[in-house]
Amino acid sequence: MEKEKLTSITSGYSAVLLVLVLIATAICGIIFFNQVPAMIVASMILIIAGVFISIGLTVINPNESSVLVLFGEYKGTLKKNGFFWVNPFLVKKKISLRANNLNRDPIKVNDKLGNPIMIGCVLVWRVKDTYKAAFEVGDYTHFVDIQSESATRKLAGHYAYDNFDDEQKEITLRAGGEEVHLALEHELSERLAMAGIEVLEARISYLAYASEIAGAMLRRQQATAVVAARTKIVEGAVSMVELALNALSKKQIIDLDEDKKASMVSNLMVVLCSDKDTTPVVNTGTLHQ
Repeated sequence: MEKEKLTSITSGYSAVLLVLVLIATAICGIIFFNQVPAMIVASMILIIAGVFISIGLTVINPNESSVLVLFGEYKGTLKKNGFFWVNPFLVKKKISLRANNLNRDPIKVNDKLGNPIMIGCVLVWRVKDTYKAAFEVGDYTHFVDIQSESATRKLAGHYAYDNFDDEQKEITLRAGGEEVHLALEHELSERLAMAGIEVLEARISYLAYASEIAGAMLRRQQATAVVAARTKIVEGAVSMVELALNALSKKQIIDLDEDKKASMVSNLMVVLCSDKDTTPVVNTGTLHQ
């Protein structure tokens, strides 16, 4: 497979000077030797030669390149910015080397668990190999657009949107962070390498459940959050009850039998775990009444 190669170049200013000399000579010949047919013909040939040479003048701007093709054969690439002259028969195809942004609209895909989600990505890329960009694919910008969508779909199929089990350590799209982004960059780099494209950065720009399940998933997330909160509350309440019983027993403030302990534990758990303020009840009798 042919690769990119840099071609030798000639200064455009030298070519301009040559063109000016040819045209000036032709004009002088026409003015001073207009009675000599051979000189007029020679002057016309010089003018045509000057115009033909000027066709080879080209300007390469910073972060720009020009792919040169001679009768269907790749001759090289100009990457050095400046004013140059090349063979006028060469076909010049300009290719930008600047960084480009691609912000894809969110697309509907299924995650690893089969849940429909909406996901979008932003991609920063640039042309690294001008030969591949010019000849390996039809339109490298369109190629980047299509492959970015394909890579995003593949990424979504490898990860779940989210984990509802706190003890499960599997990486998800929502919580994967840098690892998910690196996986997307790697996938895009492999796909775009054949077009000579370098991936500078790839990130998930939009992530949400599809509209048909968004409501159900929101309720599930809320339920999971409530259960997790209740679990923490119960763990704290048990610790506080244990601390209270140990303190009462250690300081011998009151002697509690098993029934009294059970009643005390029940009351404390109700007070500590309730999501509403408790209402005190005054007992004017004994503990057994």
